[in-house]
Amino acid sequence: MTDRRTFLGMGVAAAALAAWPRGARAALDPRPGDWRQFRITTDVTLAPGAEAQVWLPVPSVDEPGWMRAGEAAWTGNADEAEFMVDPVHGARFLRARWGASEAADRTLSLDAGVATRDRATDFGVVREVAPLAPSARALYTAPTDLIPTDGIVAETAARITAGLEGDADKARAIYDWIVENTARNPETRGCGLGDVASMLAMGDLTGKCADLNALFVGLARAADLPARDVYGIRVAPSSFGYKSLGAGSPDVTKAQHCRAEVWLEAHGWVPADPADVRKVMLEEPPGDLGLDDPKVAAARAALFGAWEGNWVGYNFAHDVALPGARQDPVPFLMYPQAEIGGEALDPLAPDTFRYAITARAL
Repeated sequence: MTDRRTFLGMGVAAAALAAWPRGARAALDPRPGDWRQFRITTDVTLAPGAEAQVWLPVPSVDEPGWMRAGEAAWTGNADEAEFMVDPVHGARFLRARWGASEAADRTLSLDAGVATRDRATDFGVVREVAPLAPSARALYTAPTDLIPTDGIVAETAARITAGLEGDADKARAIYDWIVENTARNPETRGCGLGDVASMLAMGDLTGKCADLNALFVGLARAADLPARDVYGIRVAPSSFGYKSLGAGSPDVTKAQHCRAEVWLEAHGWVPADPADVRKVMLEEPPGDLGLDDPKVAAARAALFGAWEGNWVGYNFAHDVALPGARQDPVPFLMYPQAEIGGEALDPLAPDTFRYAITARAL
């Protein structure tokens, strides 16, 4: 059976600038400007066999200043499919089901629209910001399965923020501590797991975005600062010349990236991405750059308070219980998920779980 359903969701350091190579575009310095439209297509193919289920994340972050979630639709031969919403975090996803079949491949295609633009926080201006709702404050200061806020996480946060009073100073101190004390590990599978307490207990502060930015979120929450991960995917090259901070082609199957936000009373939700600073250090040519390199200094200055709109946010969700799944809740929903015969497939093993994600600008 082929069917279709529609879902409607609707500053840089002066020294770094001075040292930037002549002729290059300005160092990483995102500023709100024109909106950009993208379509993201996720195609899944499952071999014939036992009954199967798939859950695909749908871009559902809808923030007036920097992202507008748009229309999504699916096609394929699923016996059943519907768009659903996680009741805790509001993450949207497509769930599809097939009965047992030996006749043909099971196919599913999800097409979703989204608009994005650069965002930046002017820390020199105090805005009229509505207070964070008590329910949101409770949600975004709460522990998760992999991000506790007590024990070694609380102890570390207390050391980092000792003597600081303002929420902006505390958040910046945590950001700087992560930039200075962690490292990107290219051998980490996918985007990492984000097991914050284990990282601190073992003294192994390496990983990728879902590890390092989860560390920021956990330490911020432990310091009583509302914070959240934003799980998403890169969809276009960086306009600032950073090869490590953009998608290199329309094939974005492996371009998932988790970012973070922290709530500051004078500014609202403020972007933070210490993991991308470490990515710049490791991957920007010629590689293994130091903290004093102009590219790194510019990224470090920008990525607390700003980020580029060549990336799409799926959701803010942790510990997502997938409806109908036999597996435990997933730590986050950034990759397609599937089960065949009740057995979960590894989304990082393309030999057994075939899917492709493409992005195109409109």
